[in-house]
Amino acid sequence: MKKSKLLLVALILGALYVFYSAWYWLGGGVDSSNAGAAIATVLVAPHLFCTAMAVLFNALGYFMARRAFALTAGILYAVAMVLFPVYFFFVLIQMILCFVAFAKMSKASSVTA
Repeated sequence: MKKSKLLLVALILGALYVFYSAWYWLGGGVDSSNAGAAIATVLVAPHLFCTAMAVLFNALGYFMARRAFALTAGILYAVAMVLFPVYFFFVLIQMILCFVAFAKMSKASSVTA
């Protein structure tokens, strides 16, 4: 079955963002002794978790060529935007790519075998 190039681009962008964001917020780029940094990390954690779940479903949608996973990834990217609106632009492109890929994938790919 043909794999979606749109899902591949969204997967690469999403994975890069999750790795960078996890490094930045969970240890690499923030001084742990600062109380403000700890509060910011707690505020960003739900966004980061939801984005990681979206990347997981994005990968499932790409490698298994299933429409439902592409739709789920797009919805999770949208939820991640709502959870931390300040960083909406980091997941906006992935969300759009997942929804467009969902629309372009054939309905036959949504039937479970």
